[in-house]
Amino acid sequence: DDYILPGMFDLHAHYNVQLLEKRREEFEVVPIVYLANGVTSTFTAGEYDADGMLELKKQIQRGDKIGPRIFNTGPYFGPARPGWSDDMTAEEIFKDVDEWAERGVAGFKAKRISRQHLKALIARAHLHGLTVTGHLDSGYNNTVNPLDAIIMGIDRVEHFLGGDALPPSRPAYASLVNVQTNSPEFREIVQLYLQRHVYFDATITAYGYFGARTEGYDYWTDEQSYFTPFVREHLQQKSPKKYIEQFDKIYWVNRKSIKAFYDSGGGELITLGTDHPSNGEFIAGFSAHRELEVLVRSGIPPAGAIKIATINGARALNVGEKLGSITVGKFADLFVVKGDPLQDITNTRKVHLVMKSGQVYYTNALLKSVEGKLGPTGVKDAIAW
Repeated sequence: DDYILPGMFDLHAHYNVQLLEKRREEFEVVPIVYLANGVTSTFTAGEYDADGMLELKKQIQRGDKIGPRIFNTGPYFGPARPGWSDDMTAEEIFKDVDEWAERGVAGFKAKRISRQHLKALIARAHLHGLTVTGHLDSGYNNTVNPLDAIIMGIDRVEHFLGGDALPPSRPAYASLVNVQTNSPEFREIVQLYLQRHVYFDATITAYGYFGARTEGYDYWTDEQSYFTPFVREHLQQKSPKKYIEQFDKIYWVNRKSIKAFYDSGGGELITLGTDHPSNGEFIAGFSAHRELEVLVRSGIPPAGAIKIATINGARALNVGEKLGSITVGKFADLFVVKGDPLQDITNTRKVHLVMKSGQVYYTNALLKSVEGKLGPTGVKDAIAW
């Protein structure tokens, strides 16, 4: 009853959490939870503590800490980065890219970036052989529509496909709720992705967390048990998460869009990403299985969804020669579950063994080691959170 799967890739993985007031990286529990769930590779998609993430990567590589492979991005490029200036020149962008490339990042993440800055970022990143992904918009207020970013040469796009269905006269989300997958605009943008071989990371569940959560958001383990008693007490006094009607609609639009993209021949260009920093409810490593499940609920066959979560992610990061499938000559990254995931995709949740580079880890032991450790332990400790 055991089934072996290649290690999963989360291409929009956040190690940061927001349990009290601040959003900050967490280096002790989150890496363990990722690995325990069979997520053996993570692309960090923008970091709040880029120096700390680089150090975590080195600690894991040295064997000083346990966790998945980390493909770092360094800080965001765009206004999402604290201290970002819209007046930066192309030469300043080049210098910034050079610095982070020399420090060993695996790619870059743009968020709310302007056209001129994105063009400079893509050109310089490609000079270093590195990829660029982006959380983009419609073109509204000097933002960039994914259509224009693809023409510039971007490698991957996050959240929504973009195109002429998202006019520059208003923000993307305002138009996204009404996108029709049978429209000429939708078909045109899909064809552009296929022609330019651009990867798409829909992060469907990230929007659903703010919605009605009618399906796929159940717990199969007590995720609350990994938070400190102090955090659990704080969370009991916290107001329930706000329902956002717009995000609920986007969740359903994205489900239809991903199926239409897949049916149009884009199956090899879809990657899995979670993009949900924990606020005390869900923890990212577990959320990878929720994203996998929603791909199947959207109409993608289980085998196709598993490829999205594994080999597609490896190829999107240009590491498909060594990772993403179980093949002689590749690094031994895999996980073992109880039950056939081709019959029921939720069987991927039933992880009991994970292997990374041939090193065996037992899920129960990993998770047991971090119970009650996520977050501050008391009032004094809470200042940093």
